[in-house]
Amino acid sequence: MTHWASGIRATLRASTFAVAAAFATVAPAQANGIAGDYLAARQASFLGDFKAAAHYYGRALAFAPDRPELLERAILAEMSLGDFDRASALADRMEKGGFDSQVARMATIATEAGKENYTTIIKAIDEERAIGPLADGLVKAWALLGTGDMSAALLAFDEVADMQGLAPFAAYHKALALASVGDFVSSGAIFEEDQAGGMAATRRGVMARSEILSQLGRSQEALELLDTSFGTDLDPELKEMRSALEAGDRLPFTHVRTPKDGIAEVFYTLAGALSNEGSDELTLLYSRMAEHLRADHTDAILLSGELLSGLGRYDMAEDTFERVGPEDPSYHAAVMGEAEALRDQGDMAGAISTLEGLAEAQPDLAVAQTTLGDLYRQEQRYEEATAAYSRAIELMPEETSRQWFLYYARAIAFERQDKWEEAEADFRHALELNPEQPQVLNYLGYSLVEQERKLDEALNMIERAVAARPNSGYIVDSLGWVLYRLGRYEEAVPHMERAAELMPIDPVVNDHLGDVYWAVGREREAEFMWKRALSFVDWEDAVEEADPERIKRKLDVGLDQVLAEEGAPSLEQAAAQPLTDEEG
Repeated sequence: MTHWASGIRATLRASTFAVAAAFATVAPAQANGIAGDYLAARQASFLGDFKAAAHYYGRALAFAPDRPELLERAILAEMSLGDFDRASALADRMEKGGFDSQVARMATIATEAGKENYTTIIKAIDEERAIGPLADGLVKAWALLGTGDMSAALLAFDEVADMQGLAPFAAYHKALALASVGDFVSSGAIFEEDQAGGMAATRRGVMARSEILSQLGRSQEALELLDTSFGTDLDPELKEMRSALEAGDRLPFTHVRTPKDGIAEVFYTLAGALSNEGSDELTLLYSRMAEHLRADHTDAILLSGELLSGLGRYDMAEDTFERVGPEDPSYHAAVMGEAEALRDQGDMAGAISTLEGLAEAQPDLAVAQTTLGDLYRQEQRYEEATAAYSRAIELMPEETSRQWFLYYARAIAFERQDKWEEAEADFRHALELNPEQPQVLNYLGYSLVEQERKLDEALNMIERAVAARPNSGYIVDSLGWVLYRLGRYEEAVPHMERAAELMPIDPVVNDHLGDVYWAVGREREAEFMWKRALSFVDWEDAVEEADPERIKRKLDVGLDQVLAEEGAPSLEQAAAQPLTDEEG
């Protein structure tokens, strides 16, 4: 975690405690007339169903219009829906009733900023009737700029910079404010002196600085900044920006055009700082505030969609993503977000259809082909997955180490089609790009052992994979199982036991450990592990490696008899005549 993010998050935890508390269960309503609506609203809030929560809190308020806890909960629901007109009206009722609420103040500040009532905002902050120290300082600075007092605004930004850990955050917004009024020299100096710290390295920070450099006539430096930050595999928005710079065009400064945009950027940055903190409901409030203030803030819209999808509100997520139109450079990200929401709710056909439409509309978009390939592979449509990954590879402007996963994924798709020659070539190419990648080492090494080929190299690969990922149950299981397949049963035991510790309810790992125990004469322990494996098998979707019928047969007659029935070498034969290292 960077220092600036740590400081922001620490301040946010302190200043948003009251908001988080509002998400907690409130005391049960006493009036019989509202009990049903209240309970329905509370259940809807618990499930993240903001539409139902807003509806039922509204009904409950019809019976008890001045209940502060109902008003606060209703405000939360309306803000989560992005309906700030209703949220602000409820906040006014709370204020007129003499009830103080940080949630209500958030709704009021967002509404006043939307109306560009900057003097009202400044007065509320000065009277400590706003959101909290961090947000208030930056919102006030932008509001002062909205009144035309640039000197006071710059001083306000500097006051925020004096707060522990928040100097980069304040410097970043100060740079945006200066650029918004055309002072690109002073704005650029803040970035050049590294005052903005980690904020300058964010996607929006890099793009804003590139626009500033372009305005200063330093297009080559802007190009170098984009290349250093994003490489050559650019999405449509970055590609559009880079093409304009290469053509000699001067980029307009679009990231913050007005003080209202600046306040929107404050709330978006706060949402970004909270996005990995596990408080999606609170983060959503800030992203919704940014959306409310700036309807074209695509990044805020995308973040809201991701949060809603993560909260399981897939219908709302889809509606949010659909607000980004085909003309928007980030349209592809919205479509991919919508496809992910469809996949997460189990509609794989819908997700694939959505991505196929994107791939057809934007055939030169590598990320769409890659994601489509992943979905095809999940659905075991391996031939189509191979084709999608191949198109993605063709679309890459140059080969980099980050493309190892494309070759790895295509290799798996080839392997599942029994096209081992093509699969091995892709596995090995992935290792050329990323030589110690544990997933590739494990998959290729395990496959070679199963084919009884290049065994010394295969074992070495898996040992390297375990060294890189000693806490990966799947990889540790591979090492134990390969040693078992090589007839080195005693050596296999500790590795298989470790894998079972890491993945205690995995049927494959438990089954493997049972076989290893049987091979070293620990038959009662083997039977126990096979019974555990059976208890964890999904009988409707059992994987090939954990065949429940085979496990039951081992429990009935033992592993030796099962191997004999399968025509496989006995355990003694395998130990006496281990696999030979054939090139095959």
